[in-house]
Amino acid sequence: MRKFIRPVAAALSIAALAASITMASNRDALAQAKPQMAPAQSEPDTQPPVKQTALTEKQVQGVLAASKEMDAIMAKLPEDAQPDAKAIAQLDAVAKKNGFASYDDYNNVTDNIGLVISGFDPATKKYVGNEAVIKAQIAQVQADKSMSAKDKKDALADLNEALKNPTPAVQNKGNIDLVSKYYDQLAASMGGGDQ
Repeated sequence: MRKFIRPVAAALSIAALAASITMASNRDALAQAKPQMAPAQSEPDTQPPVKQTALTEKQVQGVLAASKEMDAIMAKLPEDAQPDAKAIAQLDAVAKKNGFASYDDYNNVTDNIGLVISGFDPATKKYVGNEAVIKAQIAQVQADKSMSAKDKKDALADLNEALKNPTPAVQNKGNIDLVSKYYDQLAASMGGGDQ
């Protein structure tokens, strides 16, 4: 995924992996979920830390409203390419139309949402923290009898790598309640296309 949306994609891909493992015990479901996780771990040290801010309901609603248009613009870009001036102008216009000062402002909000959502247990839709989510996923993979040894080894390697590079703790606890309120919509709009 593109540099600008990797933190949210990382969070949602971890959540998607957990949901896929929980809801599907066949190898095909895991094979679809596992590749989603690869970009999340590919460059853990090159990601700047999230500038944590207190989210507002208006911002979360703006992200939900803008997500389809943002995705459509980003889908036109080559994989891992930086948006050019024309794409940035389009992204800024969509961000402004949905209540953000700029595309950078929109990204900061999505980064904060991603930070929170990565700590949600997709089965219970409750915030448990990123480390707890990853540990639960490890236990599920270890217990899955339908996975091939290679798939299990690869999934466990990805999950253990994610455990070594956990997301920072959520500083604004009100963000957890706000993301919880919109969890289903956020998961569908920001990660539903990949599941």
